[in-house]
Amino acid sequence: MILIVAGVSGSGKTTVGALVAGRLRWRFADADTFHPEANVAKMRSGTPLTDADRAPWLHAIGEWMDRQIADGNSGVVTCSALKRAYRAELLAGRPTATMVFLMVSKEVLVRRLMARPDHFFPEKLLESQLAAFEPPAPDEGIDTVLSEGDPAQTAAKVIAAVWPYGEPTE
Repeated sequence: MILIVAGVSGSGKTTVGALVAGRLRWRFADADTFHPEANVAKMRSGTPLTDADRAPWLHAIGEWMDRQIADGNSGVVTCSALKRAYRAELLAGRPTATMVFLMVSKEVLVRRLMARPDHFFPEKLLESQLAAFEPPAPDEGIDTVLSEGDPAQTAAKVIAAVWPYGEPTE
């Protein structure tokens, strides 16, 4: 199984995703590491990414998921997955993949982004992410979890949302 922990920048997806992966003893990948250098440079300069910029990044995340599935590994990967089309691309043809979207207030997002000044995604790009964001619709089958408290509590909420009858045993 592949679990995609999604959310806008500052939602806690990397921290929470790593905690979930650690708790389940699954492989973990942070989507930031899949960005081409041109994307990182663009964001670092304060320029929002376009759909065309995100296409190779989403493809690389999909390739990682496909490798894990082919090798029989479960894993957790993070991704902003801002738009319905991005979420559909990541989930299409991968019946063992599921997604949880971390929901966070703008106030909390701003506070978190300001607390990480060395990250390549500057706080000033938050508005562009929020403008592009399409909240998951009920027909997408994506669980949403409020991520405004302790990361370990949020990780527990993610696990409970995906596995309401208990954690997977693999």
